[in-house]
Amino acid sequence: MSQKSYNNTATLYLIPTPIGNLDDMTPRAINILNEVEVVFSEDTRVTQELLHHFNIKKRCIASHDHNEILNKDKLLKYLEMGNNVGLVSDRGTPVISDPGFELAKVAISSGYNVVGLPGATALIPALIMSGLDSKHFLFYGFLDHKESKRKKELEELKSFKYTIIFYEAPHRITKTLNNMLEIFGNRNISISREISKKFEEVYRGTISDVISAIEGAKGEMVIIVDGDKEEKTFEHLTIVEHVNLYIKEGKSSKDAIKLVAKDRNISKSEVYNAYHIER
Repeated sequence: MSQKSYNNTATLYLIPTPIGNLDDMTPRAINILNEVEVVFSEDTRVTQELLHHFNIKKRCIASHDHNEILNKDKLLKYLEMGNNVGLVSDRGTPVISDPGFELAKVAISSGYNVVGLPGATALIPALIMSGLDSKHFLFYGFLDHKESKRKKELEELKSFKYTIIFYEAPHRITKTLNNMLEIFGNRNISISREISKKFEEVYRGTISDVISAIEGAKGEMVIIVDGDKEEKTFEHLTIVEHVNLYIKEGKSSKDAIKLVAKDRNISKSEVYNAYHIER
């Protein structure tokens, strides 16, 4: 069902805020913040500093990962009264590896407008100055903080052929890069930190090059990793071995047979028969 964004009914505005340089705040974002009744914010202290800079006086309600679900009723009460509401995270675009998804979802399901404003986000500047292919890419966001789970995630991504974008905290960057080196191999990579700030810095090279260069660096990191460019060949495998390879990766036997047929450019029935007879 379609819904017009600007139909003079109550709206939840998802408002990007600068990730470093305050000049990146758009005039439209400033206008919307002035107009809304209230602002739901990841950290009210951070948001009040931003509002003060732009001479905006507005009530802020804390809405972060730990209480966002509890704020649904508060949001709906404002919207039910016909009030427009703003939502911001500390920096960047709400919902993108930041709080906001739960409130956006409940507003949509309750029939209210949800409008996302264009604006600051870290992943796009990092991608376009990485020097890596940007025609197709996957934004993954944060990997799991536990190494065992992080390595499992990387295993699932290692055959992805397009550029992959990750966010990472400085205290985990070296461990994460070593995990990538182990699982992805020594691919080309770019890491941007302090984007839009005075000390913005971009590291480019292979993973092993960057590991040694980035040690001790501070600030939130955006990692851009080259996709898997290795040409896959399966001639050395029997059909059974080929099917079992996909099953080992977590595919069902049915899906594995389809993939093998595609890899070898043969019919699914041929793979099915060979697999079930040779086993």
